[in-house]
Amino acid sequence: MNWEKELNINEVKEIRTRTCVYFGCGAIQKINDIAKIYSERGIDKVIVMSGRNAYKSTGAWAVVEKALKNNNIEYINYDKVTPNPTTDAIDEATQMAKEFGAKAVITIGGGSPTDAGKSVAILLKYPNETGSSLYEFKFNAQKAVPIVAINLTHGTGSETNRFAVATILEKNYKPAIAYDCIYPEFAIDDPDLMIGLSPKQTRYVSIDAVNHVIEAATSVVASPYSVTLARQVIELVAKYLPKAIANPSDKEARYYLCYAAMMGGVCFDNGLLHYTHALEHPLSAMKPDFSHGLGLAILLPAVIKNIYSAKSETLSYILEPIAKDTTSAEKAAESVYEWLKSVDVPNKLKDEGFTEADVEKLTELAFTTPSLDGLLGIAPTKATREAVAQIYKESL
Repeated sequence: MNWEKELNINEVKEIRTRTCVYFGCGAIQKINDIAKIYSERGIDKVIVMSGRNAYKSTGAWAVVEKALKNNNIEYINYDKVTPNPTTDAIDEATQMAKEFGAKAVITIGGGSPTDAGKSVAILLKYPNETGSSLYEFKFNAQKAVPIVAINLTHGTGSETNRFAVATILEKNYKPAIAYDCIYPEFAIDDPDLMIGLSPKQTRYVSIDAVNHVIEAATSVVASPYSVTLARQVIELVAKYLPKAIANPSDKEARYYLCYAAMMGGVCFDNGLLHYTHALEHPLSAMKPDFSHGLGLAILLPAVIKNIYSAKSETLSYILEPIAKDTTSAEKAAESVYEWLKSVDVPNKLKDEGFTEADVEKLTELAFTTPSLDGLLGIAPTKATREAVAQIYKESL
């Protein structure tokens, strides 16, 4: 395996690491230090973005609320963020935050509250804009209020990067934005807060992290950094996901899955994403209750088959912990599918209600949703409509 030969040493790559992450069991207590810093800066009002339950049931909110009160920071809580957050919810939260006078955003949750919170942080600096104008790229976001991301899942990586995703329901659009102003200033990755993830969530978020790094290591902007991070992320998920499935309370397993996901966020901040995410977003835009991580899992084998011709050495290197045979495109794809089945994710698109009749619309959305053409443009093989339709068909 000689993945190094697939990188051009005469191409200048960006390598990014930006957020201050407090990582480890008990890291939630660091919110006390963060609140003190913000209070000293004159940040006396914040909006807290969360879903309805996890922010409380994990115990995170009790610690955060106490820290805010102890530092005389007033807060308002928007607790209606759903999986696959919508621009309507972002607008509603932004209006609340404006009326309250929020000067910073604290997010508590997985990728959805984090992404919604990042969006609100931008819109507080652009009071005449909306969630739709942000996600349809009607303006270029250069500033945002400070963001603290308290992470409750080991998958998204959003706490360490400049990306956010939201759905524009009326158009079936699920674009991604990427702006330097939405790197969280502080992030908290506390595995103790992740013990309560359901078996399904545990699988899906960890598979999300694996997809992040496979794409980031094989895009046309991949760097040695994204390739080596990818290998370690996949090694950790291969080792610790079965342990977390067998024993959800295994703190060591949660710790290393959390570390893998955090590295995954840094990895795709550098190498970016291509097919799997570009093709999954139309799936969960058409069915907003569809799990993002499940969609990625279903598409992954067909994507590996597509890109193998361009990135066989890199794939052989990074997939070794989960793929027994990577000697051909078909065998690599089949080996990854066998691994997915081994962690109880054997699903195909037909199992989730999609049919061959949906392929044309899904393909159209992959090319017309704002931002997704940018992902397809950095895939290692030419992303034609025929190629995209073929991935969907093979995933049925």
